Amino acid sequence: MTESSQFRLIAERRFGPFFATQLLGAFNDNLYKNALVILVTYQAAAWTSMNPALLANGAAGLFILPYVILSAFAGQLADKLDKSLLIKAIKAAEVLIMALAGVGFAMHSLTLLLVVLFLMGTHSTFFGPVKYAILPQMLREDELIGGNGLVETGTFLAILIGTLLAGLLAVSASVSRLVLAVVATACAGLAASLFIPKAAAASPQLRLDWNPLRSTAANLRAAAANRTVFLSIMGISWFWFYGALVLTQLPAYSKSVLGGNEEVVTLLLAVFSTGVGAGSLLCERLSGHKVEIGLVPFGSIGLTVFAVDLFFATPMIASSNAVSPLRLVHAPGALRVLADLALIGLFGGFYIVPLYALVQQRSPAAERSRIISANNIFNAAFMVVAALFAAVALRNGATIPELILATGIMNAVVAMYIYTLVPEFLLRFLCWMLVHSVYRLNKEGIERIPETGPALLVCNHVSYVDALIISAACRRPIRFVMHHWIYRNPVLGWIFRGMKAIPVASAKDDPEILARAMDEVAATLNEGELVCIFPEGRLTLDGEIGEFRSGVNRILARTPVRIVPLALSGLWGSLFSTRAGAWWRRWRRGLFSHVDLRIGEPLAPDAATPQELRATVLALRGAKP
Repeated sequence: MTESSQFRLIAERRFGPFFATQLLGAFNDNLYKNALVILVTYQAAAWTSMNPALLANGAAGLFILPYVILSAFAGQLADKLDKSLLIKAIKAAEVLIMALAGVGFAMHSLTLLLVVLFLMGTHSTFFGPVKYAILPQMLREDELIGGNGLVETGTFLAILIGTLLAGLLAVSASVSRLVLAVVATACAGLAASLFIPKAAAASPQLRLDWNPLRSTAANLRAAAANRTVFLSIMGISWFWFYGALVLTQLPAYSKSVLGGNEEVVTLLLAVFSTGVGAGSLLCERLSGHKVEIGLVPFGSIGLTVFAVDLFFATPMIASSNAVSPLRLVHAPGALRVLADLALIGLFGGFYIVPLYALVQQRSPAAERSRIISANNIFNAAFMVVAALFAAVALRNGATIPELILATGIMNAVVAMYIYTLVPEFLLRFLCWMLVHSVYRLNKEGIERIPETGPALLVCNHVSYVDALIISAACRRPIRFVMHHWIYRNPVLGWIFRGMKAIPVASAKDDPEILARAMDEVAATLNEGELVCIFPEGRLTLDGEIGEFRSGVNRILARTPVRIVPLALSGLWGSLFSTRAGAWWRRWRRGLFSHVDLRIGEPLAPDAATPQELRATVLALRGAKP
């Protein structure tokens, strides 16, 4: 375990006790909920006369109903109070709720057990805003994606273990053991919460609004204030719609479609949960310790592809006997079904972890809990709609495989719509794919690009994809100044327009374009953003760095800001450079080649002439073009 590994956080007090607390809470939720669902699915006659599939969807809706009703108030409390104290109070309430569950099992009362399910949903409603809002207070920004990955992995590990234990205990002879398990887990969660360090209130002066409609509207307005945050919340909520539709059907899918016994339900959920955990942990490595939203489109592609494939992988005729997991894995096509479920989980991890981290990162600290509570409201609403959609579809004759197919197709439509609204997601995906497929990017000195405030980045110009590679390396959005004929490139132009690049021309070619570009650069820098310029004014024709033009001085004379020199090497001769030769030779030469991006120390605006900047960039680049 290296110093930069996300797993080291588990051993640190600032994160470890919280991680244990949330893991135990998620475990208890799933132990209780899945045991109840399995009982009414496989022993329906002893509990109720309702259709088990409809009851499973109804129970899912009942669990998340408190999110719709109480999330706004929960978000207010999480912003107003010390989050560690609030967690302790929530965990104490969980002990009492689980004791009531014991009474319900002893009385064999489905009504009381459904009341407990609602109360557990209420418990989770109050824990949710704290769970995600406390992470930016505990972790550095470069730890945020790793911390979120651990939380999501812990959550789905809890689902896995809770589901396994629920399958073992959800039989009449073991109900007493089930009661002991849920009460003991609640007590363990309370004990772990006692070691969580204080987490100062974000808005201690906040006045609590007891009107649920008014407070909900206020929280939704706070979430909608930042368009990217709001649309990220919509993306998260869609994931829970997708997940609710798929996961809620698994018990009935196992019994009615695969012909499996109770243990097969556990196997399916275990495979799915393992996939999500693996995907969540891989986000840290794939994102390079930053919030990489380019993984989100990658995740959405997998969510569609493998949901559709699961429909085609499902056997047409189920076994007439209740098969065991061992018999199932030897059945024709069963391994493909399991692989699809695992890959849906894996790509779900790629999808959800960066979105949660992005919401945390871009939400104002004083309103973060309320914004996350707004996220929970939308999540709950989407999950309720998913439960209603599934119930209506099943009542009208749809099969479970058809539901899963419809979910995969709808996911593709929703994803395309979201990415047209926020091109940043798709553009980051293209940047991420470029440096993980065509090239291998090495970064040096990336911390020298300021985290906040304006700066002018200057870099040599080697290829058509220089802007994409620099964007892939930098956490902050960058607006690139590029020659107008590159900006209008028929192949890459739509990407540059999506990146809000600034087209420029020389005074000789088009003085109007130049004037507009200078105005836009000045406005962007005055707004505290990053601008990158390629002072050569054109792509290199021989791999060497050309003379730097005076555009840098013109920008700095109007808006004096820090200058950050950058140097690219390793791109000359690749497919996207202007080196002569057949395209397939350039592709073969540049495929998987190592590209270096080196960043120098920031310079004062009055200390950089074009000649000095060129010499600095040349020294950074070294001899390799």
